[in-house]
Amino acid sequence: MPARVVTLYRQEQTQHQSSKHVVHHSRKSSSQVVKKKQVQATEAMAEPAYTVPAFRERAPEGMQEYQRMAAHFGRGLVQLQEELHRMKVATHEQVKNIEITREVKGLSLRKDVPAEVPKAPDFLVSLRSHTVWEKTPVKLFCTVSGQPNPIVKWYRNDVAIEPLSAPGKYKIENKYGVHSLIISRCAVTDSGVYSAVATNPQGKATSKATVCVRRPQGGGELSHLPGQVPLLSSIHPSKLEVTLLDSFGVTFGTEGGSVSLVANIVVVPDLPNLPPEAMWYRDDTLLMASRWAEMSIGGGVAKLALPHLNKDDEGLYTLRIWTKDGTTEHSAYLFVKDATPSVAGAPGAPMDVTVSDANADYVLVSWKPPNTTHEAPITGYFVDRRKSGTKDWVQCNDSPVKVCKLPVHGLTEGASYHFRVRAVNKDGISLPSRMSCGVTAAEVESDVEVIKIEGKYDIAIRQEDLQGVYVTIPGPPTNVHATEINKTYIVLSWTPPSPRGRAPVWYLIEKCEGDSHIWQRVNTAVQLRSPRYPVFDMDDKKTYRFRIITVNKYGSSEPSEPTAPIQKVDPYGVPSAPGQVIASRNTKTSAFVQWEAPKHTNNLMGYYVDASVIGSKAWFPCNHRPYKHTRFVVHGLIPGDTYVFRVQAVNAYGLSEESQESAPLFIDAALSTPSAPYGISLLNCNGSSMTLAWKRPKHTGGSKITSYYLDKREAESVSWKEVSPSPAVHRTFTVENLTGGVFYEFKVQAVNLAGVGLPSEPSKAFACEAWTMAEPGPAYDISFWEVRDSSILVQWRAPVYSGEGPITGYFVDMAKKGSSDFVTVNAEPVGHCYLKVTGLESGASYVFRVRAVNETGVGKASDVSDPVCAKALPGTKDIVCGVDEETGDIFLNFEACEISETSKFSWSKSYKEITESSRVSITSSGRKSKLTFVNPETEDLGVYSVAVTDTDGVSSSYSVNDEELKKVLDLSYNIRHPTVPLKTELNCEILEKGHVRFWVQALKLSSSVNYRFIVNDKAITSAEGCKISHDVSTGIIQMTVEHFTKANEGTYTIQIHDGKAKSQSSLVLVGDAFKVALKEAEFQRKEHIRKQGPHFSEYLSFHVTDDCTVMLVCKLANVKKETTFSWFKEDEEITVDVPPNPMSGSCSLPIPMFSRKDQGIYKAVLGDDRGKDTSVYDISGKVFEDIINAIASIAGSSASELVLQCTPEGIRLQCYMKYYTEEMKTSWCHRDSKISSSEKMRIGGTSEMAWMQICEPTDKEKGHYSIEIHDGEKPHSRTFDLSGQAYTDAYAEFQRLKAAAFAEKNRGRVVGGLPDVVTIMEKKSLSLTCTVWGDPSPEVTWFKNEQEVLSDDRFKITFEGGKFSSLTINSVYVEDSGKYSINVRNKYGGEFVEITVSVYKQGEDIPEPKLGQMSRPAATPKPATPAPQSVKTPTPSIKSPTPTPPPSVKSPTPTPAPKSPTPPRSLRSPTPPRSMRSPTPTKK
Repeated sequence: MPARVVTLYRQEQTQHQSSKHVVHHSRKSSSQVVKKKQVQATEAMAEPAYTVPAFRERAPEGMQEYQRMAAHFGRGLVQLQEELHRMKVATHEQVKNIEITREVKGLSLRKDVPAEVPKAPDFLVSLRSHTVWEKTPVKLFCTVSGQPNPIVKWYRNDVAIEPLSAPGKYKIENKYGVHSLIISRCAVTDSGVYSAVATNPQGKATSKATVCVRRPQGGGELSHLPGQVPLLSSIHPSKLEVTLLDSFGVTFGTEGGSVSLVANIVVVPDLPNLPPEAMWYRDDTLLMASRWAEMSIGGGVAKLALPHLNKDDEGLYTLRIWTKDGTTEHSAYLFVKDATPSVAGAPGAPMDVTVSDANADYVLVSWKPPNTTHEAPITGYFVDRRKSGTKDWVQCNDSPVKVCKLPVHGLTEGASYHFRVRAVNKDGISLPSRMSCGVTAAEVESDVEVIKIEGKYDIAIRQEDLQGVYVTIPGPPTNVHATEINKTYIVLSWTPPSPRGRAPVWYLIEKCEGDSHIWQRVNTAVQLRSPRYPVFDMDDKKTYRFRIITVNKYGSSEPSEPTAPIQKVDPYGVPSAPGQVIASRNTKTSAFVQWEAPKHTNNLMGYYVDASVIGSKAWFPCNHRPYKHTRFVVHGLIPGDTYVFRVQAVNAYGLSEESQESAPLFIDAALSTPSAPYGISLLNCNGSSMTLAWKRPKHTGGSKITSYYLDKREAESVSWKEVSPSPAVHRTFTVENLTGGVFYEFKVQAVNLAGVGLPSEPSKAFACEAWTMAEPGPAYDISFWEVRDSSILVQWRAPVYSGEGPITGYFVDMAKKGSSDFVTVNAEPVGHCYLKVTGLESGASYVFRVRAVNETGVGKASDVSDPVCAKALPGTKDIVCGVDEETGDIFLNFEACEISETSKFSWSKSYKEITESSRVSITSSGRKSKLTFVNPETEDLGVYSVAVTDTDGVSSSYSVNDEELKKVLDLSYNIRHPTVPLKTELNCEILEKGHVRFWVQALKLSSSVNYRFIVNDKAITSAEGCKISHDVSTGIIQMTVEHFTKANEGTYTIQIHDGKAKSQSSLVLVGDAFKVALKEAEFQRKEHIRKQGPHFSEYLSFHVTDDCTVMLVCKLANVKKETTFSWFKEDEEITVDVPPNPMSGSCSLPIPMFSRKDQGIYKAVLGDDRGKDTSVYDISGKVFEDIINAIASIAGSSASELVLQCTPEGIRLQCYMKYYTEEMKTSWCHRDSKISSSEKMRIGGTSEMAWMQICEPTDKEKGHYSIEIHDGEKPHSRTFDLSGQAYTDAYAEFQRLKAAAFAEKNRGRVVGGLPDVVTIMEKKSLSLTCTVWGDPSPEVTWFKNEQEVLSDDRFKITFEGGKFSSLTINSVYVEDSGKYSINVRNKYGGEFVEITVSVYKQGEDIPEPKLGQMSRPAATPKPATPAPQSVKTPTPSIKSPTPTPPPSVKSPTPTPAPKSPTPPRSLRSPTPPRSMRSPTPTKK
């Protein structure tokens, strides 16, 4: 209970600090709020509970009296508590009786009152928003009216609250019309919008309120954010009162090491044989004692030892101890970093290895991947197994598995195994993970059910006994399916047969590829007894079907129904990157990081958080085990550094891409109001005013303190008054207008950016009496700097009251903390306000006081200082004296071990602050500050010190003496006066006109530099034919020889003198080196001469236009109107449409539709009376390849998406582009496999497109197709997914076109033999004969004037061999004239051919009837066999299987079945114009 009271007070204090703002005129209201909070804290502390007394040592003679008094007051306290309890119970009973009486009266009155009018729900008292501290309860209540009485339901963020879902968390009550929701032990995650929804038949009403749960100041160190320890389902009784004292904090460990988490506790009563019950949690998991965790409690200590650390141990550890009033608990995070890998660059070890789905045939091992910041990405994992009782580990997989789970088979049934995992990357293999718990490979499923009767007898019943069916050969399994699919393996699962028989059964697995029916055995050497099994041996690009056969000693069952096609794929992949990362301050060594969850979680395991210091590119992990929530407190950061953070999501497939970096965060404590000032002391009093001083707050709240408010009161008064409406800026203030002889008390409040802090404790009562003593008053503001293990620098301020004479010195007294025996440090007074105290005991704490001295004596001692420990701050560094290597400047450099955002570096000489000085300059950046001497001399000797403000005394000093100054001055001189540094040695280069330049470049030259060139031991001066010069700005010294000949061979040397610095460089130009230089000089001289006439300023080159035309281009110079220009290829002149114009300055030769035929040697010739120049360009080899690549770049960029086109031969994919040629590097791929042109896959193209045709496609040709055009630098890809509906539609269209082409090829038709017009004399015999063709053999029908001709004595129709058909008319008459036609057709279609027959009488002119028209018959006697006159549709020939259509239908061909569609007429091959296809004339 005492611990709880203190926590509540701190919560109230923190809430007050976070709600204040700096507003001077509202300071009184702020003070009232502070008072109110203090009263609330006092009331909270005034609970009637036992308070642990302060433990102190007592004398033996006083112990008996103490025990007697404690027993007496203890009995009195128990009696008071019992009496208070009885009063509470009685009062509660009275309230209940009064309420029941009122309710009964109300019911009796309602009998006489008519029924109330129905009314919709209405909130008489609405919900009110609350802001509460973490781990405290909150109660929401409302009052609702309505008729009939409404039903109220509670919601959080629009999600219904179910108390049973979290026992002990929520409590919903409805008493006397007041509805309430009580939330016990609020967590940060309980923040949200709560709503009460009242409903009755008349309507619905809603009331909402916001609950904000805050964490106390400093709670971030112990808070664990979303991962709460499970709530208690019931109250656990305990007779002990337990208080947590010093508890474990955030802890850091390394794999392979050990840590102990220790909490000191006070137990009342402390019974050795009855220790309190303690529970340890990691995250939300209750820990049990094991080889990995050892727990103990007793002797005032609760301890958890982790002797063998692994990353599995990382997490939030919570100690929960049962107490009399419930539980008390404490939490802190344990970080476990990777051990040093056995191979540099190898990844960290995996973690959390678990085994599931254990059966006789295999077990499923899963784990979590390690974080990788600077290591190479993980390429896979090895899984090892070990039989229990042995020491040898056996590797389970031959090649690394890429997903974080692996089915392990080949185990011995009944044996127990342990497993571990190792990660692999390109640099090596990690250390092994912690081994898993033991697991037994045994079958757990059976068809035998065991029933216990009265706990004594076991009855075994088989399923077949229940079903009444007895079999020997089992049935096939059912429900065969894949329970897990990834790119490494699949897991098949099935339902065992029922009944399966009494004999033991095992299973056989068979597979087949795609839709084939060729089944292969999978488990040839393994008898499977479990209804699930992993399958590894599968091709990634193929689909498979599986079926299962049950086998026992009597035989095997029929195969099960096969599965649907299954392909090895990764269904998820890694998650997407997390969203925005926001970092904010938490403490001086930690930061609060939160982020948005990824859009695609893909079975998320958690997150890894990385950090990096601004300015460094190195990232380091903040957590080493995946963290489940989107908020994390990063610990172990360096105060004063600036960090950025990033987050990666983790699942079984690995780590996602990194999130974007957070905004830079300066590590410092979160901003809050300052703590209370303290140590108010009186410095002077003149009878009407007092000068006060006080000490700055111990905690500034992360912001600079800007001012102070003072209040005063007379010692006998209880009301405080402001001293001044304007605040004090410094920590001394003179209070005016006081009454002499009156005692006054004072208190102070500090102000910073966050607001007004808590007031100090009231000072002791100061008498307002004028000081008249001769000795000085007290010194004040004692501070400590340069704290080291054996020394401390003490500083103070001079007294305000100096007495009757000036202050001549000071004495410093020292004592150990807790002792009143002060010892004077200095035997003689020091004349300045500082003293370095040495010879201290390391780690001991000391207090100091100062006494001022004047000529009359030693004055009043100052207030005793705060204790200071003689121990240097971690990471403390001292001032370093050095010389700048570039400038020679002498400097003092200091790097702070700690810094805040408001810190400043304050440099002093002899402990007097340096403000403005012409002797030194000061620069500061980040943690570093530098004092540079302008011109060091003896007057700069002395002690220099630096202090960092707003820190815990970070400071240092350095003494510059004569010896030190001389040493650094010599070093500075050597740096400032070195040899002339050369950037380059002496070089030579050939210029145009054949001039040769010798030059050297120095890093820096002064304007007074001197130099000379020496050639073959002879000094050279600037003269005709040789020019020497230099440039100070660039540091270049050069000599140019205009006429370079064989005489210039030799050794060249330059000597440089710049002040006191010297330098020399030589160049030997003899032998082959000279010959090369001479040859190049002669070439440049000739080039200069060539350019005097027309010439090419740029020789032939090529570029490709946007329309893929290759242009050979060159640039001309020094041309005139008479200059000619010609193009040649292989020495044959090329005639171009547009003659070249040399005056334009450039000429070009277009080569459209470029291909291999355009290879060759091209030449451009330019000339006039001044001379001739030639440029040759060989388009072959590398040049030809570069041109093709340039064309491919433009064509690939312009390429359209792949277009599907069906043909009778198959399915064609086409890609249109600006230009296509087969020389381009074009490749087609199917399912990422390259396609080569073959009979099955034909590849080709035109100048406008590239195509790939799949001939006679099957299901194997389904999938993803792509074309890639490579331009030598990057590929241009276009893709098409030929699967699903796209493939179905394309295949149907291909079948239709194929059928149409086949029908066109095999339909019935007239091949030849029939004339267009026949003219014959009467009484002659007419024979119309033709050759027909069709497959199958066609049917033939003859017509006359659209009437079918039947075979009789005059009209004889023959059809021989299915090829030859004839119509013979014996003894024709004029009436036989007309339009004859033949209809040849089969099931694929047919042809209709017409012949015009004209019969004339003997002696008449031969008529000239028109094609296709009937001749008018002459008036002749009717023939013996007259033509039929009645309008009657003749019966079709018996040969025709086609049913007779109705007369209105012009085509007797029946509608084809859908499986064999007749192609449209537009797709048929053209036939002679005299024939008509397919239609049969209407019969009359």
